[in-house]
Amino acid sequence: MGELVGRLRSLALALGGPGLFLVAFLDSTFLPLPGIADLLIVVMVARHPTAMPWYVVATVAGSLAGCLVMHAIGRKGGEALVRKRFAVDRVERAMRSLRRHGVIAVLVPSLLPPPAPFKLFVLLAGVVGISAGRFAAAIAIGRGARYFVLGILAVRYGSRALVYVRENGTAVSLVAVAVLAAGFGALLLVRRIRASKGPS
Repeated sequence: MGELVGRLRSLALALGGPGLFLVAFLDSTFLPLPGIADLLIVVMVARHPTAMPWYVVATVAGSLAGCLVMHAIGRKGGEALVRKRFAVDRVERAMRSLRRHGVIAVLVPSLLPPPAPFKLFVLLAGVVGISAGRFAAAIAIGRGARYFVLGILAVRYGSRALVYVRENGTAVSLVAVAVLAAGFGALLLVRRIRASKGPS
């Protein structure tokens, strides 16, 4: 596995954006590559800061494409597969979270760094029937925010951003989650106020 990861990393560095797309796609499907996309974004942006937007878009697109494949598998009867790959109690907790919170239960894990569970929620989102459109929007927002922040850090700090991410990655992700949750809560409040007023 280590040799494969090394080859993929070298290929991604040689290909640039398409390489980031490939790594992010594989990581979001059945090939576990925890943290490799994060590492590659920082390294590649540190080398070519002006290409940061392109690298971020390519990585988000690859992750989104891979997640949509897993979502489709979940919709077509992936619950049996999930129960084979993950502990029963984890599956049950994730199912309850998805049924209670819907797409937010996908958005939050998409922001968090490894080893936070993510693929379990991606597969189960299809199982519980979250629409592909809402699912894709959540992944795009979560992964987009995560990789954009990494890109900004790499532009500012270069390869030293890796040290910062290792030491503060979880804290930064939790702040991002809190900001998104506050925004979502404010949106729901505004909708309720408008609904209570009714048509004028």
